[in-house]
Amino acid sequence: MKTTEPTIREIQPEDNQQIATVIRSVLIELNVPKVGTAYEDAATDLMFESYQKEKAVYFVIEKEGKIIGGAGISQLDNYDGNICEFQKMYFLPETRGLGLGTKLINACLKKAKEFGYEQCYLETMPYMTAAQALYKKNGFISLDKPVGNTGHYSCNVWMLKDL
Repeated sequence: MKTTEPTIREIQPEDNQQIATVIRSVLIELNVPKVGTAYEDAATDLMFESYQKEKAVYFVIEKEGKIIGGAGISQLDNYDGNICEFQKMYFLPETRGLGLGTKLINACLKKAKEFGYEQCYLETMPYMTAAQALYKKNGFISLDKPVGNTGHYSCNVWMLKDL
């Protein structure tokens, strides 16, 4: 049986429900707090609309008509500098370990450079070690404190990459 390769594309309005389900199911799987994380963000239910602003983009990974993951970049909230935030990268369990994370990071960082950002910031949880290893492999370094104020006070691992 032939399977189609996953494709990375920009989010469309009809993707909102599927990507919100992916995000919340991963957060539940990893026992992430529902408060102070993407779980409770209003943007999680309106991902397409949330990225319809200047210097922002969200990509989904689709396979055979099903959204299996996604990630995006946007101006870092509550920060005056030229830094974007790498946001909401989540993958369904069956799609992990296939190299899609690196492909998605590269797509986002390419757009960040095109938008003229100088650095890319992210926040994650301490027990998301596989994600942290992926970020480090892709040039992110650990920070001692947060940059800006994303409102995700439960995320206490902060990383940054020069573009």
